[in-house]
Amino acid sequence: MALGATMYRLKIDLSDVDRAVYEALDLRVARHPSETMRYLLARTLAYCLCHEEGIAFSKGLSTNDEPAVWIHDLQGNLKAWIEVGNPNAERLHKANKASPRTVIFTHAPELLLRETQGKTIFKRERIEVFSVEPSFLDALDDATDRNTRWEMVRTEGALYVTIDGKSIEGTLTRHELTAD
Repeated sequence: MALGATMYRLKIDLSDVDRAVYEALDLRVARHPSETMRYLLARTLAYCLCHEEGIAFSKGLSTNDEPAVWIHDLQGNLKAWIEVGNPNAERLHKANKASPRTVIFTHAPELLLRETQGKTIFKRERIEVFSVEPSFLDALDDATDRNTRWEMVRTEGALYVTIDGKSIEGTLTRHELTAD
């Protein structure tokens, strides 16, 4: 019998000062049996840090043709393709052709930059790449259970998440996806 997804309920008080986004989010995030907790947390951070009307988690790891998170407008048109991890150059080429905005959240930017170096990617200069330290994701993992409340603040590239009175600090670093 195949294992099913594990559901996580995350109540997040989001204060994204850098983008002037202030929301109370009540998320139910399914963790696929083959998904690491680090990946689930990165997907959740991507959702929060790109939050706007029309954002949604995709079907996830079970579908190769969809990103981790995406944003559609009211007519159903794709506005943003949001990847987590280190997608290959071919996937980024396809994503950037399909969407006016492509964003990547990774904890290993050097691998992503090496994988895409010298490869053909449609309008690579407009791809937004952000990295989060693995130690930040690991600290979130230690403090997050299946029913957790986060207070999350982003200001000047710094991330602060408070869970049960424990404050976890990290940074969000922007990278350029250069051709050479």
